[in-house]
Amino acid sequence: MRNFLAVAEELHFGRAAKRLHISQPALSFDIRKLEERIGVQLFLRNSKEVRLTQCGDALLIKCRSLLESADELQQMLHSYAQGKKGFIRLGFINSMLHLGLPQVVQRFAAQYPGVDIALKEMGTHEQIQAIEQGKIDLGCANDAHFPAGILAQRVLEEDFVCCLPLDHPLHAQQCIALPSLQQQPFILFAPEVSPHFHHQILAQCAAAGFHPRILHQARSWKSIITMVGLGLGVALLPAGLQHIDTDRVCYRPVPDSRLKMQIMLLCRQEEQESCVHLLGKELLCSIRPAAH
Repeated sequence: MRNFLAVAEELHFGRAAKRLHISQPALSFDIRKLEERIGVQLFLRNSKEVRLTQCGDALLIKCRSLLESADELQQMLHSYAQGKKGFIRLGFINSMLHLGLPQVVQRFAAQYPGVDIALKEMGTHEQIQAIEQGKIDLGCANDAHFPAGILAQRVLEEDFVCCLPLDHPLHAQQCIALPSLQQQPFILFAPEVSPHFHHQILAQCAAAGFHPRILHQARSWKSIITMVGLGLGVALLPAGLQHIDTDRVCYRPVPDSRLKMQIMLLCRQEEQESCVHLLGKELLCSIRPAAH
């Protein structure tokens, strides 16, 4: 079609061939083949001039439109291949809202306005299932046992700190020894919500020689911090969250604790979409422990 368009616009086979960077005999052959294929004559030729037939005029109008559409389609497909266009479904655990995820998504959206990102808050095991079932493309989850089909890369690792009400007797201490919390009411994740952290904290307390008095349970770190601020108990939580509600709670390091939070970036091992890889790279480079 591009060969036809060149001849139709130039009305001269020599100039059209030069424009197309091909020989004139090759161009003439291509036009004859086109006319044979569609069964109509497109050009009237003689030794003095080349003119379009009515069929040629009609094809010229459509040809320009078709070639413009083809160019637009090619550009669009290249944009998808380069990651400049697409749709990404991103699962995340609640704590990522306080660890820079919204800012990363906003920067990425500004850099790649053709890529839409749909966020969905999900637990770690929900994300694993959703990736296996093709319901999300990327996940930000706690460390766990991941199936062979899932690629897990560490985004960050953080120590745990102790969260206390501001008027708590231990507030004056610069750091908190775990055994000093033996008689304190604890606020923990419900085991059905986050069995990983629930059992990890229980095990750490047991290693320190006591079983925590669990009086209250919550479904998110933010809820746990809010409950501590209301004077309902104490909690152990990742250090990256210690900028939250500092007007009502305080945070102290726990030197004898081996508790760690590891956030992992999840995707399918065979993931091919360019935009997914670009966002994953941005998350790995940009999510950092909060400044304390």
